[in-house]
Amino acid sequence: MAPEGLGSIVHRACQRAGVPDCGPHVLRHSLASGLLAAGASLPEVGEILRHSDPRTTAIYAKVDRTALASLVRPWPGPTVAAS
Repeated sequence: MAPEGLGSIVHRACQRAGVPDCGPHVLRHSLASGLLAAGASLPEVGEILRHSDPRTTAIYAKVDRTALASLVRPWPGPTVAAS
């Protein structure tokens, strides 16, 4: 199947489902992000997406600042006011 054909199928499916239009790349990225958020490893995600090079999968390893914020602990000891 040509990439244009797959894109056309995804666009029509979005219209029928009444969801915002997207393409195959957005679906792949959403899948990878969801898998990582659920605890999958980068090698597992790379296998599912059929990446031949681990560096390709590594682009999904971005810092989720919202998730990290829940792990932050207060600094021990007195705080110093900025001057």
